[in-house]
Amino acid sequence: MTKAILAVILVPALASAADRKPQKTVVLIHGAFADGSSWDKVIPLLEARGLRVVAVQNPLTSLADDAASVKRVIDAQSGPVILVGHSWGGTVITEVGGDDKVAALAAFAPDVGESTADLGKDGPPPPGATSIRPDPAGYLYLTPEGVAKDFAQDLPATQTRVMAVTQGPILGKAFDEKVTKAAWQNKPSWFIVAEKDRMIQPALERAMAKKINASTTTLPTSYVPMQSRPKDVAAVILAATEHGIQVSK
Repeated sequence: MTKAILAVILVPALASAADRKPQKTVVLIHGAFADGSSWDKVIPLLEARGLRVVAVQNPLTSLADDAASVKRVIDAQSGPVILVGHSWGGTVITEVGGDDKVAALAAFAPDVGESTADLGKDGPPPPGATSIRPDPAGYLYLTPEGVAKDFAQDLPATQTRVMAVTQGPILGKAFDEKVTKAAWQNKPSWFIVAEKDRMIQPALERAMAKKINASTTTLPTSYVPMQSRPKDVAAVILAATEHGIQVSK
């Protein structure tokens, strides 16, 4: 009797496993002055929806190095990948996001032959630019005051103090490296405009979203909406994961 019951239970289970589609993976790429933990409020929201999530730890030493870090994660996945880049992370996924496994992008992005520094050169500098300092090795970091007033002004002081201490400095010359590919040219894209951003001019964000024909969401946040409005950011990422396109496995 026991064997009969097991047969009834196991056969449908095996059939279901055979029919199951490869799991989608969301790969989160942090920006400058941060690390993978900047996504800590978004990760559980995505996992609760059955998604596999990987937060890349970029070395922030060059565009090539950071792109290689993301490429290793993409290569390790068996199913479709949704790349999500914050700020500098957007430049990284622009460079590497043309991989056949990548189903969609959520980021801001330069064009082929453009660098991150090129993007805002024709407009006024953002207020937060005055809070950036170089160290003797050429890495850039934000002052604690800059983190509190320009980077994450909509977060409590207890959190911004920790963010200042744990920030990831970026090699300054990385901002001048030109991208050689622009994945948004042939991948569907999503974009969040942070209306109160003091590190990137919101007008520049809107212009880039329009340029790449992205599905755009506007939030009344600082530079780090994934920290101040994680549910809204997760909703944008989920919209990207639900986009019904076919990708190579």
